[in-house]
Amino acid sequence: MHSEHVSSRSAEPKGSRETRSGNHTPPLDSVSLAIIEQLQEDGRRPYAAIGKAVGLSEAAVRQRVQKLLDQGVMQIVAVTDPLTVGFRRQAMVGINVEGDLDPVADALTDMSEVEYVVMTAGSFDILAEIVCEDDDHLLDVINKRIRALPGVRSTESFVYLKLKKQTYMWGTR
Repeated sequence: MHSEHVSSRSAEPKGSRETRSGNHTPPLDSVSLAIIEQLQEDGRRPYAAIGKAVGLSEAAVRQRVQKLLDQGVMQIVAVTDPLTVGFRRQAMVGINVEGDLDPVADALTDMSEVEYVVMTAGSFDILAEIVCEDDDHLLDVINKRIRALPGVRSTESFVYLKLKKQTYMWGTR
């Protein structure tokens, strides 16, 4: 079972903003936000149906969507349910690092089990979401791979018991 979602980076109302890749993009107008919202509801919604909802032709919607993709404002992805594809253990791992965060964040990014890496201000230097087959796999990833990275001072694991909410609707409200 999978569904397709659109994730967008939040739009600021004035001036230019910087995306993750460092490129500046103009603020999004209400039509672009409406297109993103339509795709967040259904990533496979036909351009003709989107056009009808937002008041543009199918060709104009196609052009806008491509521009939003090219600018890195959004991406359209298939999201799987880890439980249905053999991964029964998910956890968020808080990591404290000695020295430069970049090498640790890069090493985490390269691990296939790691789905999300963010550098933070607060109790942890880095948060990494990992998806594993079972508890033994989780232990192996944390103990033998994450804690073994040069610069990792400590970790704290938050094992997921039940997912209550996961949304991709941010950025348009």
